[in-house]
Amino acid sequence: MTSDSLRPLVSKIIEPFAEKAVDIGLSPNIVSFLSLIFAITAGVFFYYSYTNPLFVLIAGLLVALNSFLDAMDGIMARHMQTASLKGDFLDHVIDRYSDIFVICSIFLAGHVQWQIGLAAIVGVLLTSYLGTQAQALDIGRYYGGIMGRADRLILIIAASLIYFLYPSLIYGFSVLGWTIVIIAVGSHVTAIQRIYHIWKQF
Repeated sequence: MTSDSLRPLVSKIIEPFAEKAVDIGLSPNIVSFLSLIFAITAGVFFYYSYTNPLFVLIAGLLVALNSFLDAMDGIMARHMQTASLKGDFLDHVIDRYSDIFVICSIFLAGHVQWQIGLAAIVGVLLTSYLGTQAQALDIGRYYGGIMGRADRLILIIAASLIYFLYPSLIYGFSVLGWTIVIIAVGSHVTAIQRIYHIWKQF
């Protein structure tokens, strides 16, 4: 992922919050479910956002909170030495539901045609599947390619802020609409990159 270089910095920022969450008795699984709630709520605001830029801003902030908690639960598990396959599985399930709620709500709100939105969500789910399928084939989990989940979330958060400031259409789409177009193209390119990488391992 292109955002991988930021991961050490982000982890350092989140670690104090993760430690505080552990101190007050929160578990990584609870934090994971909280991240899902933020994603669902973001989806609701995105869905009703086409004529209300403020809703887009709120949705973007909720996506940022979803991202923050999604990163924090793993750090908490490592801090508590409770990291497990069960927790990893739960995290992946919640991530996929979060992706669906956020991306589908944007194109269902009318920021871009549903056909483009469908291409985007298929690409997102396919790239995620390929990342873990490599592990299932004993090749090792692989999340390479030009666009991973963190990249998508950064794009959506940035687009939400820009849309709040400039909600007008640009060549037929809003900024959020163009973001879905970018995600659609980037996800399928990433899928091809991952397929190529996995195929070479055979």
